Amino acid sequence: MAPPLIQLKDIQLTFGGTPLLAGVELSVSPAERVCLIGRNGSGKSTLLKIAAGIVEPDSGSRFVQPGATIRYLPQEPDFGGSATTLSYVEAGLGPGDDRYQARYLLEQLALRGDEEPLQLSGGEARRAALAHVLAPSPDILLLDEPTNHLDLPTIEWLESELDSRRAALVIISHDRRFLSNLSRSTAWLDRGQIRQIDRGFGAFEAWRDEVLAEEEREQHKLDRKIVNEEHWLRYGVSGRRKRNVKRLGNLHALRQQRRDYRGAAGNANLAAAEAEKSGKLVIEAKTVGKFFGDRRIVDNFSIRIQRGDRIGIVGPNGAGKTTLVNLLTGADAPDSGTVRLGANIEMATLDQHRESLDPKSTLTEALTGGRGDHVTVGGRPKHVVSYMKNFLFAEEQMRTPLEVLSGGERGRLMLARALAKPSNLLVLDEPTNDLDLETLDVLEEMLGDYEGTVILISHDRDFLDRVVTSVIAPEGNGTWIEYAGGYTDMLAQRGSDLKREVAKPAAAAADKEIKTAAASAVPKRRLNFNEKHALETLPKAIAKLQAAIAKQQKHLDDPDLYAKDRKKFDEASAAIATAQQELAAAEDRWLELEVLREEIEQF
Repeated sequence: MAPPLIQLKDIQLTFGGTPLLAGVELSVSPAERVCLIGRNGSGKSTLLKIAAGIVEPDSGSRFVQPGATIRYLPQEPDFGGSATTLSYVEAGLGPGDDRYQARYLLEQLALRGDEEPLQLSGGEARRAALAHVLAPSPDILLLDEPTNHLDLPTIEWLESELDSRRAALVIISHDRRFLSNLSRSTAWLDRGQIRQIDRGFGAFEAWRDEVLAEEEREQHKLDRKIVNEEHWLRYGVSGRRKRNVKRLGNLHALRQQRRDYRGAAGNANLAAAEAEKSGKLVIEAKTVGKFFGDRRIVDNFSIRIQRGDRIGIVGPNGAGKTTLVNLLTGADAPDSGTVRLGANIEMATLDQHRESLDPKSTLTEALTGGRGDHVTVGGRPKHVVSYMKNFLFAEEQMRTPLEVLSGGERGRLMLARALAKPSNLLVLDEPTNDLDLETLDVLEEMLGDYEGTVILISHDRDFLDRVVTSVIAPEGNGTWIEYAGGYTDMLAQRGSDLKREVAKPAAAAADKEIKTAAASAVPKRRLNFNEKHALETLPKAIAKLQAAIAKQQKHLDDPDLYAKDRKKFDEASAAIATAQQELAAAEDRWLELEVLREEIEQF
């Protein structure tokens, strides 16, 4: 087994009283693909920042193999004053990196390169950040919620792109399908410690349930043992003092073990406040159309939605999903056709724009609207603390400003606000964003038990397959078609994936025109002596460097080298890093001269 690219040992970190990380160990080898799983607030993002060298732990060690390159994708990208998306992506490149990769990845991610970072939407910012970390082709990619704000076609492109790379991956994500398709091992961060299995996410949930069930059985045995020992203490103490003292000490140790035990976090108690039943027909749309200038967003769309239907709406960002929902719910008037709402409709909505929350307000104020300490749930007052606990908020978080909440906590807050209102029609826009897997399970169960009708926009394929009864997808030019079943059923019926937009960078087109004009204006040139000599000698130099790298790699392939001879391990690692830099420079120079030679020969 090859030595690790990155290794964390005995990582300790405490915020407040309870340790967030208590002796965490994590090792990532070349080309390994690890999914990092844990509840919201368990410390996953913090651990990834420690691995990236951004956060210092209270104690413990971090080792990175010399010469190994790391790129970290945070949940909230920092554009660092870059003027354009192209300059931001290029800023992440190293001296020997291929600068063409910056333009290529921006194009693949539907960005032109001339966008101002501060004006980007959430999805555009996420795509620019992905290009920033992918362009250098690093040895290790640390990805924190990489699919957030991405549409389904881009998620599927990202899966394919990551799968084709040789980089080691550590991924935090709530997207089950994404994790199942990419991961080969699973690290479960639970109550400050990591348990790891050499299987991908597909095997995780069954294994986790077995671990928790065994833990519960062990705690039950401990409880019974304490009861038996306490019974002896009351009724069975004999005259043998030495034995009694030892047994009493054992009882104290058992009690301390029980006090120190941190049970697994409970699940959210999600329940929608349901209104009286709506009529059997909830929504009827006939030949509906909506246009913005010459662009057709929705054209000639018809649908009948019955009580109890679960409708999923999918499509690329900008396809018009939100516009379609607004038309169906009566929020927007169609330019053509008609929309009729059924009788006794009570609608509750959850949108993805959390910017509507005042970051300075507290959790209590967000739930009560700033009025007292009660929240109206289903038309009845309920104390805010009691309602908060249903969504896994602790009593001490009552006065917590929203700006310090994690992404998952903000997601649960938005759900709490939406589900408090009595409804028989739920309209949910990206309800799964930032929620941990356990809360996702509870949300799925809640929607399954909900007696009303559900319309949801989602990019989570697994969630769609588990929840919806039909999927509406765009077919281009304003055409939308409803398919029976979930997302996988939709793909089977369509026979193809959703189309993905690819940008044609304005900057690239302009560069091509400039180069063409410059070529026609400049007189024909020839290779000088040094360039000819380099073209002839560089292939031999490249082969020599490759042989040197292979020789040093043989030393590093010894799994025991790090333990046996740390000095030799460090020397081999440093030699490889130096040779790789020289090799990259030589290859770049040879390619540059070869392109120049071909251009000269064309004239």
